[in-house]
Amino acid sequence: MTRSSTALPPHVAIIGGGPAGLMAAEVLSQAGIKVDLYDGMPSVGRKFLLAGVGGMNITHSEAYPAFLSRYAERAPQIAPLLRAFGADALCQWIHDLGVETFVGSSGRVFPTDMKAAPLLRAWLKRLRDAGVVIHTRHRWLGWNADGSLKLSSPDGEKSLTPDATLLALGGGSWSRLGSDGAWRLPLEQRGVGLAPLQPSNCGFEVQAWSELMVSKFAGAPLKNIAIGLNDDVPRLGECVITATGIEGSLIYALSAPIREAINLNGSATIHLDLLPGKPVDKVQAALSKPRGSRSMSKHLHSQLGIDGVKAALLRELTPADCFSDPALLAKAIKALPLTLVKTRPLDEAISSAGGVTFESMDERLMLKQLPGVFCAGEMLDWEAPTGGYLLTACFASGRAAGMGMVEWLRSSAKF
Repeated sequence: MTRSSTALPPHVAIIGGGPAGLMAAEVLSQAGIKVDLYDGMPSVGRKFLLAGVGGMNITHSEAYPAFLSRYAERAPQIAPLLRAFGADALCQWIHDLGVETFVGSSGRVFPTDMKAAPLLRAWLKRLRDAGVVIHTRHRWLGWNADGSLKLSSPDGEKSLTPDATLLALGGGSWSRLGSDGAWRLPLEQRGVGLAPLQPSNCGFEVQAWSELMVSKFAGAPLKNIAIGLNDDVPRLGECVITATGIEGSLIYALSAPIREAINLNGSATIHLDLLPGKPVDKVQAALSKPRGSRSMSKHLHSQLGIDGVKAALLRELTPADCFSDPALLAKAIKALPLTLVKTRPLDEAISSAGGVTFESMDERLMLKQLPGVFCAGEMLDWEAPTGGYLLTACFASGRAAGMGMVEWLRSSAKF
């Protein structure tokens, strides 16, 4: 049974105006479906715009197997989304909006002007031209007793009864931009499977730095180092010492295994290689040279270039007797142990792990407990490092959910 040719097109409500919600709106509107998009903030795409501050890293150019591996244990669930709309397809989509891209030296892909705002403006114009209606300052509150959607708005509470609904409400980080995880309660009440929200791409705390570390080196960058966890090959990069611990790109890349080690054991010990370009025997040989009347600080500086925050960390984390033994000091310089005891708060994290489990959805990203309700974006239970992987999966899941909604509407004789 199908709808008559004179029937009105189906009506869909999208809750959330980030990349996933906007991408689903594009897919649905192109299929001739009436789309109303609701966002709790005064404008859409706020976290997307924030991600563009300092350079809009939209995706990554690395080969697909390596790209997919960034999603770790959720790679099997993310794979079909990326096969349908991966990095190359995303770049072509951006080009079709009139925005050119380039690949940076790290393999990351950026718009030529490095900005998010022009891309978002062009995208919103396309959506509005396609008939998508965007309602800001509308916050989803869950469902009414009759199953209708409940929203607060500047004009008071509203009820909606769309033919299908997409929830694309973001994760639990950056609540001031709208991603506050408040959607968990109404979904839990409806029996939807959820994994706990946890910080991802986040900083970590130590038990306590000394007063010297806090007063003199909080905010100091640690450049040209490597960090290892367990027996994994150490990663090269840089990070930053904070008043409570450590953060920055190199730490973010390891945040998932560090967090899980803390969850399991109560702490995680990482090892810092302060001189990744110099083998331990060369470090020991340099330290073994006579230093005469020079202090150890000057000896470290003249022989190995270790000073500033690196020298302070070495003093902070190494027993005093190691400084009289070149072999022990060389080992410390190459594998300086730093014990981390907890993540920084979720609201400070770049992204979050946890959320709606893939097991609670079908292959169309529709909730098994709630037919006609779909989910996409960061509110799903997956995580990835920075470098374009987060945005790519948000776009890809939004597109998949949009296509899933079209298919479901047709199979349900609503279209």
